[in-house]
Amino acid sequence: MLGNTYHLMLRPGAEVIEGFGGLGRFAGWDGLTLTDSGGFQVFSLDPKVDDDGVTFKSTYDGSVHRFTPETAVDVQQRIGADIQMVLDVCTSLPASDADIRLALERTHAWAIRARAAHTRTDQSIFGIVQGGTHEAMRRESAERTVEVGFDGYAIGGLSVGETRAEMLPALAAAIEHLPADRPRYLMGVGDPASIVEAVALGVDQFDCVLQTRLGRHGTALTSTGKLHVKNARFATDDSPLDAGCSCWVCARHSRGYIRHLMQAGEPTASRLVSVHNISWTLQLMDRIREAVEAGRLGSLRREILDVWG
Repeated sequence: MLGNTYHLMLRPGAEVIEGFGGLGRFAGWDGLTLTDSGGFQVFSLDPKVDDDGVTFKSTYDGSVHRFTPETAVDVQQRIGADIQMVLDVCTSLPASDADIRLALERTHAWAIRARAAHTRTDQSIFGIVQGGTHEAMRRESAERTVEVGFDGYAIGGLSVGETRAEMLPALAAAIEHLPADRPRYLMGVGDPASIVEAVALGVDQFDCVLQTRLGRHGTALTSTGKLHVKNARFATDDSPLDAGCSCWVCARHSRGYIRHLMQAGEPTASRLVSVHNISWTLQLMDRIREAVEAGRLGSLRREILDVWG
């Protein structure tokens, strides 16, 4: 389960979560937890960035906050997830080589500071590779991040405006220089085609808001592609969102019923489609994992790309 550092530090506050005994206990979740650094959210707010850190305004009340690599580490240590991420500089794409270079240099400098500030031995810390879609800079960033030394390595700054065709070579360039015996985490990517392509390159771990963003608007992920359940043709459809899905939403509810809830403005509809999308994606990950173990990832990749490519 991923927790958003930016939002959690503002509401309810890292101290509150620390008082509950950490993110897992606070949320009633006994599985593994991860917190991002909050960098992506901060940089979407057009902050003032300097070599030391960032100054930004709260999206909730307009209050001004200062974030440095050290404060990002401290906040995440208080939140207490199993994995925390370093503070990085994320640039939207397309961007100039100069902007990408500046983001790379600051991300690297901040990674060194974050590594030095991290003291919790029961919490892993991951470094983040930047470099835009520039393959040479991706290789350089990966090599320099590995030199710092982290428990795992993330590839950030992708799926921020570029096409998949632009993303994959940059991802491959970074993966080539990340150790195979440590987790390799592609941040912010969660569509089926990109997932299977990234796994084929050597990625282990993903996060994305796609599943719930689509769910809120009535779009379901299925074995035949996206299904827009609000469409009128589903009004009398008694079939589940996806006949091949084993989630409890598909076991209990029809497309017609969920469409009715959507048309009525009932929030349950968005939740049902979101639950399905998350479950469907986890089932996809199970299939990919089994294919890797069985040596048939290539055939599954072609099957997924035929629908989602």
